[in-house]
Amino acid sequence: MRILILGALLDGPMNGYGVRRRLETMGADNWANVAFGSIYHGLGKMADEGLLEIVEAGKGGKVVYALTETGRADFHRMLVTAWHEVKPIVDPFQVALTFMDRLEKQEILDALYGRMTQLKTSVETIGHIFGAKQRYGAPQHVDENLRLTRAMLQAQLDWVEKAIKQVEADELP
Repeated sequence: MRILILGALLDGPMNGYGVRRRLETMGADNWANVAFGSIYHGLGKMADEGLLEIVEAGKGGKVVYALTETGRADFHRMLVTAWHEVKPIVDPFQVALTFMDRLEKQEILDALYGRMTQLKTSVETIGHIFGAKQRYGAPQHVDENLRLTRAMLQAQLDWVEKAIKQVEADELP
């Protein structure tokens, strides 16, 4: 979340609502598990840490923040680090998969068929929204997040389709 907030402020000062709108334009709500309510807390915390400065405190509690040089340096450090590190993606489904032997065959099949339907819908939906974010000011490369997300969903769909066959053939669990 820190890198998203700092990155949103690279183009200039804005309030929390502006940060939220910028992240929505980039589609971060689809690929970054953003809790938009935490933006305001994050802005205040980063201001306390010296990464941001308050440039305007208006009526109604609207506070406008700008990046400090320390904030720019921290953003750059986190950005470069993120490009070089491979970290595990924590997926609750993989946790549940660990205990699939605790479910009845039909429960597993019902869940896998339901998951397959959801995954097919998601893969198809993402395919239809390529390029849509640019109409709202997002840069073209934002679609790469959609492509990556779609590829990960497709990989999971491929696995689910194979797992269904294995469960039906009593090869799993």
